[in-house]
Amino acid sequence: MLLPSRETYEELVEDFVWDIPADFNIGRSVSDDWAFRAPDRVCLEHFSPDGHHVSLTYGQLADRSSRLAAALKALGVAQGSRVAILLPQGFETVISHVAAYKIGAVALPLALLFGADAIEYRLNDSGAETVITNRFGLAKIRDARAGLPALRHIILVGETEDGVFGFDNLIETHDPIAEQAATRPDDPALMIYTSGTTGPPKGALHGHRVLAGHMPGIQFAHPDLGQPGDKMWTPADWAWAGGLLNCLLPALLLGVPVVSSPGQKFDPETAFRIMAEMGVRNAFIPPTALRLLRPVENPRSRYDLKLRTIGSAGESLGRETYEWARATLGITVNEFYGQTECNFVLSASERFCVTKSGSMGKPVPGHRVAIIDENGEVLPAGVAGQVAVARPDPVMFLGYWNNKTATDKKFIGDWMTTGDQGVMDEDGYFEFFGRDDDVITSSGYRIGPGEIEDCLLGHPAVRLAAAVGKPDPVRTEIVKAFVVLKDGFTPTPTLTTQIRDWVKHRLSMHEYPREIEFVDALPMTTTGKIIRRELRARA
Repeated sequence: MLLPSRETYEELVEDFVWDIPADFNIGRSVSDDWAFRAPDRVCLEHFSPDGHHVSLTYGQLADRSSRLAAALKALGVAQGSRVAILLPQGFETVISHVAAYKIGAVALPLALLFGADAIEYRLNDSGAETVITNRFGLAKIRDARAGLPALRHIILVGETEDGVFGFDNLIETHDPIAEQAATRPDDPALMIYTSGTTGPPKGALHGHRVLAGHMPGIQFAHPDLGQPGDKMWTPADWAWAGGLLNCLLPALLLGVPVVSSPGQKFDPETAFRIMAEMGVRNAFIPPTALRLLRPVENPRSRYDLKLRTIGSAGESLGRETYEWARATLGITVNEFYGQTECNFVLSASERFCVTKSGSMGKPVPGHRVAIIDENGEVLPAGVAGQVAVARPDPVMFLGYWNNKTATDKKFIGDWMTTGDQGVMDEDGYFEFFGRDDDVITSSGYRIGPGEIEDCLLGHPAVRLAAAVGKPDPVRTEIVKAFVVLKDGFTPTPTLTTQIRDWVKHRLSMHEYPREIEFVDALPMTTTGKIIRRELRARA
């Protein structure tokens, strides 16, 4: 599952062979394997704004996760059970993930920025009986608790209280688990919810092989990752595929310390401070975050940066940001591409002379990617079509949770469709230029309009609503809502704010409409479907 030692991209592609152990387990690979060889090796470091940074070793991670695994098992968490992890970046998040994997449970990462409605839907749809969270997350769960009949156990990080289990207390009162689950690469391990264009969010279920599938990409975008002094950091939430699978877990498998930082609104000066003070050498920074770093003047003279590699994904990087990073940071950003369902399949790599401004790179060794037409036929270079990935592929999802129909629709024969439009040039570089669905890409997040529209319709003043992406120079797109009001309501700035806050507090801080336009009617097909392409053009 690791890249062979070769000098050229062509040699890597020709000589690469997938070699995933038959008993592969994510938890053991990122903790116990290293703890056995080097228990005192640092695996995690946490940045504290007051300068009192702390660290965790592989030995400590292995021990604490095994104790938590025993506690989870004592609570009735079995192989295949879903364990929701509603936490920010931090040691407890990693310990929780590893503990779940060790007993064969399915980790369900959830972002703290989700509102009560979004959390309630995901917990109910997944059937999660256990959630690990902090006090901030607990307040949101309590808001939704009446609608969570399956939820049995809440484990609280920090000061505990009646009715919940204390995270530290469970670890302190249980011995390490005697026998870990024997998991195969295809056994379920991780589920991340992704929004589509229609209907509610869908849980993309992955096997333990998903981590193995990411290793060639991480080594391609971050060449020689694991050399002395390497240290990884990302501002991306570990609840998302980007933060978890483009940074955290692959780095831990390679023995590279990962820096965590407190949840906060992205601040460019703080980001440079984190990278400088913590000695970050390798970073996964989504394009929006890179754009937000640009106004900082002379960062290399103001901060003691030690950056060696930067990977970026989640939306198109763009030529201007690519050139800015080269000129200002002295680093060529290696852009890569994928989806929650099948991630890190295209990538650039300056080390292997695969880099081109405005391009997503070439297929990562081990993955077959092509541009196809609506019939699944591979299109020649220069002809636009849909980006697709061939199965089988270890990074590809097992399917959508309890949704075979949606899973089947994702494929045309053995091609997994992405819904993203692109073109491959004569040199084999892929370029993204649009999508054939209505997913909104904002600040690296893929946002489905259906969930936003459903939330808008819950407001007492809203009769009809449609959400689309409006181009934005910083965020790629912002969410714009077109709203038809009920009789008796008049468009006012106050009502605009109320509707915006309605979504912000019920769904997520990144999903609320930054612009709202009141209209008399929405363009519809004869079957009653909103014609979003007309609204996108209007936006």
